[in-house]
Amino acid sequence: MKIAVIGGTGLIGSQVVKNLNAAGHDAVPHSQSTGVNVISGVGVDEAVAGADVVVNLTNSPTFDEASPPFFQTSMDQLLASAKKGGVGHFVILSIVGADQVPELDYYRAKVLQEKILAAGPIPYSIVRATQFMEFMDAVLAWTADGDTVRLPATPIQPIASKDVATAVAEVAAGNPLNGIRNIAGPEVFSLDELGRITLSRKGDKRTVVTDPTAGMFAVVKGDALTDKDAHLAPTRYADWLS
Repeated sequence: MKIAVIGGTGLIGSQVVKNLNAAGHDAVPHSQSTGVNVISGVGVDEAVAGADVVVNLTNSPTFDEASPPFFQTSMDQLLASAKKGGVGHFVILSIVGADQVPELDYYRAKVLQEKILAAGPIPYSIVRATQFMEFMDAVLAWTADGDTVRLPATPIQPIASKDVATAVAEVAAGNPLNGIRNIAGPEVFSLDELGRITLSRKGDKRTVVTDPTAGMFAVVKGDALTDKDAHLAPTRYADWLS
């Protein structure tokens, strides 16, 4: 199949393109660096024309109140072009539990993206993933202060980006789900515990202090960001760290 991967040069997109091409498909990466702008619409028609599948992995440049307008505009542009181009399957990547954390602008924006896709004219698939292992350094940086890092005890089920890319590629090559597939890592940790494990394995002497008010994950209630019934990926966090 011919598959247009929008946002195909990023962390997930580049791996999705590689996986699809290795499986014998014709996957083409598109991004701002290749002349495709999903906000202005420049290059979008050309990117998706003749594609059997569009995989949209573009992301808002910020996680604040600017993220809902980004997803509204980009999805409107992409869906209009995909319909015009005869695309038969449209895939996006979202977040496990996004609909359970309305306090976060970015999570509300991802739910908006899902709703736009589901209401659109093209058969679709939504892959929802738990938090990426690759983001732990950023999470630690958000609330670092000298020799301490403050983190809440929010339950997290981290997944490796390579496993996310594998799942997205499999869904893209299959029949439209017209629904959601949840994917998650094989283990659940509290975020403060995950922080301690990460710092210890890296030889970082900073101390993690459990603080239920620290960082963006402080607003998450219960185990909203985990899913024991998800398709479980194989990579364990300790193996990923090593």
